[in-house]
Amino acid sequence: MTRFALTLEFDGTPFFGLQRQSHGPSVQQAIEEAVEQITGERVVMHAAGRTDAGVHALAMRSHVDIERPFDPFRLMAALNARLRPAPIAVTHCQVVPDAWHARFSCTGRRYLYRIVNRRAPLTLLRDKAWHVPQPLDAEAMHRAAQALVGRHDFTTFRSVHCQAADPVKSLDLLDVERVGEEIHIHAAARSFLHHQVRSMVGCLKLVGAGTWPESRIAEALAARDRQALGLNAPPHGLYFVAATYPELQEEQA
Repeated sequence: MTRFALTLEFDGTPFFGLQRQSHGPSVQQAIEEAVEQITGERVVMHAAGRTDAGVHALAMRSHVDIERPFDPFRLMAALNARLRPAPIAVTHCQVVPDAWHARFSCTGRRYLYRIVNRRAPLTLLRDKAWHVPQPLDAEAMHRAAQALVGRHDFTTFRSVHCQAADPVKSLDLLDVERVGEEIHIHAAARSFLHHQVRSMVGCLKLVGAGTWPESRIAEALAARDRQALGLNAPPHGLYFVAATYPELQEEQA
């Protein structure tokens, strides 16, 4: 049995999320079915994180265990051939130790949220970013965001369906920057609560639009109450950017 680490890039638009669902297509289902077509083996894919319907990934780490011997490059090529035309690509594939786990060995996760801040509607970036036509103050959003950095009870910013046992998380970074007509929100932590990034972005948008004062972010955090949440940003602007693992370098296959 060999454990293969896969790095996945995908457009989440047609999927009901990364994790296998009973009511619609998922990224996990697509990968598992592709592996079975190639090897005849039924496998379970494990990933560094879970994504909601419509959320995208630039480099989602995952792994599968396969009994049949395979060269990593040939496995990657075979998977990409079977995955077409689904918007999923295996960009890297490597053999890893049996003890390595895509989820439990991960020590850090990074997300990017993209807002297109212009009056004109989206064409090329439709379903790839949140369109906000009213002007946003990115600097005010960044200042307000710093109240969320550190170790806090993020109850206000978690989904009511979140299954995490503890709402306390350590947020390592939450930066907001303007890049032309886009506003990018960068978030990094060891792990996140369900909807945490989208909930933080939604409230920061209210600050940028002048609907909330900057101080309201800290007040919402201190409330530890979902009722204090101002807005949950839509999923299609969110990207899983990277997962971090100690002493494991990604080797291009």
